[in-house]
Amino acid sequence: MALSSGVSLYLIFFSLTFLFWDTVEGNPNYRDALVKSILFFQGQRSGKLPTGEQMPWRSNSGLSDGSLAHVDLTGGYYDAGDNVKFNFPMAFTTTMLSWGTLEYGKKMGPQLQDARAAIRWATDYLLKCATATPGKLYVGVGDPTVDHKCWERPEDMDTVRSVYSVSPGNPGSDVAGETAAALAAASMVFRKVNPKYSTLLLRTAKKVMQFAMQYRGAYSDSLGSAVCPFYCSYSGYEDELLWGAAWLFRATNDVSYFNFIKSLGPNDATDIFSWDNKFAGAYVLLSRRNLLGNDNAFEQFKQEAENFICRILPNSPSSTTQYTPGGLIYKLTESNLQYVTSITFLLNTYGKYMTATKHTFNCGNVLITSRNLRDLAKRQVDYILGENPLKMSYMVGYGTNYPRRIHHRGSSLPSLAIHPQSFGCEGGFQPFFYTANANPNILTGAIVGGPNQNDFFSDDRTDYSHSEPATYINAAIVGPLAYLAGSYAS
Repeated sequence: MALSSGVSLYLIFFSLTFLFWDTVEGNPNYRDALVKSILFFQGQRSGKLPTGEQMPWRSNSGLSDGSLAHVDLTGGYYDAGDNVKFNFPMAFTTTMLSWGTLEYGKKMGPQLQDARAAIRWATDYLLKCATATPGKLYVGVGDPTVDHKCWERPEDMDTVRSVYSVSPGNPGSDVAGETAAALAAASMVFRKVNPKYSTLLLRTAKKVMQFAMQYRGAYSDSLGSAVCPFYCSYSGYEDELLWGAAWLFRATNDVSYFNFIKSLGPNDATDIFSWDNKFAGAYVLLSRRNLLGNDNAFEQFKQEAENFICRILPNSPSSTTQYTPGGLIYKLTESNLQYVTSITFLLNTYGKYMTATKHTFNCGNVLITSRNLRDLAKRQVDYILGENPLKMSYMVGYGTNYPRRIHHRGSSLPSLAIHPQSFGCEGGFQPFFYTANANPNILTGAIVGGPNQNDFFSDDRTDYSHSEPATYINAAIVGPLAYLAGSYAS
């Protein structure tokens, strides 16, 4: 959104609003929110659940996944409120959980072990996808078109569990690059605590990245309706090549990855960061080498990262970012909080690098300090946790006023313990999907799509663009929550 002539008054209002919040509201319980943000992933698990599962309404599901291709593709996560395993967003989720753990693990306390477990549930599955069949990378299980016509528990799935893959003849540089990023980032998480597993992750990441670089193409073109319009690669695959190579370079220090990054040439300016568009994340990740390592070869990426941030900050003359009246970053109508959590992660992390080096920069004639970034990041987290015009937490199970009718099959249907009989494909629509009653099962920690541009939220199960949780919304907020939990006494 271009800045209008009324922006000055808008920014004055903005500053006053933020000043009011900072003086009136106390800090949320970040530690409680951190615990719940990680616990959420247990509710999304596919496969045979381990003992100690803390979502008692979930049971085993998808135990024959991969059988149509004669391989074992059990495990991993359902991406949101459906019963499909889409590897593209799942791998991004894994990368962000890993990045958050690498940056903020020391502030996680007892939750560090839980974060590692959440990462490993994904990487065990991604390893299967990358190694089950030579020359193939499996990238999804479950026919999304058929699945989205059903409203049934994952435990009851009776839809076809189609298996999708990319290969040299049907490339997918985007999903392969993201998978490589996830495995490389996770390899660093496990480097000290499980060196053997870490080595396996990194070795596989290198092979998958080589595949992404060698066989160029968008997985949307190869797979069509199997991934579109659900998780099309709208931004193309160059961002995943940059992102994957950046993670391999951080994990290995192999200069060949840096040379590949340079060969990609200049990239588009961006004001977003998501499971689809990774440019901003790659800029911040690579700028770390310049800021913390004082390596001038990465000056370009620091500049790109700061250009991105200047498009986000509300007081920047080059801002292209809309905010709600209550102060929430507002990017797109569908599942807006995914962009809020991802951008918040980048603001907080770049602010961390700035703090370590006492670095400042300018957006036009406005001086930007690490405090500016950290404060904006904190306000976004606080908004999600209830410091907003509706006084509603957008994290399920956090506080007392939170979404009760989320768009999520398992949460909205009685559990097997309560209702042992199968519902069947369409059996859950009446009465459970269309009822105004609250969901019977609480998906603790789930962050939903969030309010609209006017800070309004209807808490309506049928309004998936606002009421549906997703793994990638949660994955990006774990790091900022860990930072805040370690910085503010609850």
